[in-house]
Amino acid sequence: MEQKPLKIVYLTPALYMAGGVERVLTLKANYFAEHFGYDITIILTEGKDKPLFYPISDKIKVVNLDINFEELWTCSFAKKIFVYLKKQRQFKKALTKELMRLRPDITISLLRREINFLNDIKDGSRKIGELHINRANYRNFNTQNVGVVKRLFAKYWSHSLVAHLRCLDKLVVLTEKDREAWVELNNVVAIPDPLSLYPKEISPLTEKRVIAVARYSHEKGIDLLLKAWSIVEKRVRDWRLEVYGDGNRTPYNQLIEELRIDNSRCVLHGRTDNVEAEYVNSSIFVLSSRFEGFGMVLTEAMACGLPVVSFDCPWGPRSIIANGDDGLLVENGNVEALADSLTRLMDDADLRQRVAARCVKNVQRFRVDYIAECWKELFEGSAQ
Repeated sequence: MEQKPLKIVYLTPALYMAGGVERVLTLKANYFAEHFGYDITIILTEGKDKPLFYPISDKIKVVNLDINFEELWTCSFAKKIFVYLKKQRQFKKALTKELMRLRPDITISLLRREINFLNDIKDGSRKIGELHINRANYRNFNTQNVGVVKRLFAKYWSHSLVAHLRCLDKLVVLTEKDREAWVELNNVVAIPDPLSLYPKEISPLTEKRVIAVARYSHEKGIDLLLKAWSIVEKRVRDWRLEVYGDGNRTPYNQLIEELRIDNSRCVLHGRTDNVEAEYVNSSIFVLSSRFEGFGMVLTEAMACGLPVVSFDCPWGPRSIIANGDDGLLVENGNVEALADSLTRLMDDADLRQRVAARCVKNVQRFRVDYIAECWKELFEGSAQ
C-alpha cells in the first residue's frame, strides 16, 4: 500500500514582502514539495490581495485567513489593545477551524501571534517552532529606564513564552550558540538557513567595489558601516562602497554628509532585483549588523566568490565564517577594526583571491539539498 505524503502546514503572517524569512520559507517549502513530495499548505494572516513576492510551487496551497493585524499600525494606543484582542480571537477561531479541516501531520509556526494558543489546538499534528532571530533580540523588551509595569510585563511575557515553547515537539533555531541560549528547554535543535543563491558565475574580483546588502534599519548597522567607510576612504582612494536594501535611506544619507564622505564613492541604493549581478560585479562584501539571526547575505556573497568582512555579532556570522580562512570577523561594533579589515583586503589582491576560493568551497555546506535532509530527518522523526 502506497504511503500518504507527509502533510505539513506552515504558519506565517505574510509572503508579499521581500524579506529574508519569506525567502527562506518559500525556498524550503518549494524544495520539500518538489523533491520530497510533501503535501504543503502555507497559512497567512496578512496581504489578502497582494501578490506573493517569491515564486511558490504550484504543488503548494496558500490559505489567507485575512485577519489583517496590520490594521494595528494605524490605531491609537487605546484602540490598539481592543483591536488586537478582537483580531487575536478571530485568528484563533479561524486557524483552529483550518487545522481541524486539514489535519496535518506537522504544523510549523514561525513563532508569531499563534504561539500563544497553537499548542491548545487538538488537530493531531506535531507542533514545531521555527525561530529566525537570536533569543536576545526576539521580541526584545528594553527594560532599562522604563516603569515597573513594563518590566513586570516583560518578565511575565518571557515566562509565558518559555512555557509555550516547552510544549512544542521541537524548537528549531539557526545556530548552535542560539540553541545553547535556551537553557530552560530540552527540545531545541539547530538547523541553519539554506543557501538561497546558486550563481552561474563568480566574481573575478576585478571591480574595486565593496558591497553591502541590508535593510536600512538600526539592527543592520549601516550607520556603523558609514563610520568605518569614512576612515577607509581616506586610506584607499580608488575603491567605492555601494549598499542595496529596503527602508528609509534619508538618515543615512544625512550621516554621509555629516561625516563628509565622498558621495561619488559611497552610494546608498534601494533594493535590487538582481542581487547576484551586484555581488559578481563587486570584490568585497561587508556585513555591519548589530545582531543577526543567521546572515543569509553572507552565504549568498560567499557563493558568488566574494571575500567577506563581518562584525562578530550574535550569532550568525560566527557559524558561517571561519575567521582568517574564508572571511574576516571583527569585534562586534568596533568601527576601527571593521575599517582595518576592509583596508587589509583592499590592499592585498592575493589575500582576496585566497579567501574567495575558500568561500566558494566552504559555503557549499549550506546547499538546500543538504539542509533539506536535516529537516526531513526532523519531520519524519517527529511524525512517527
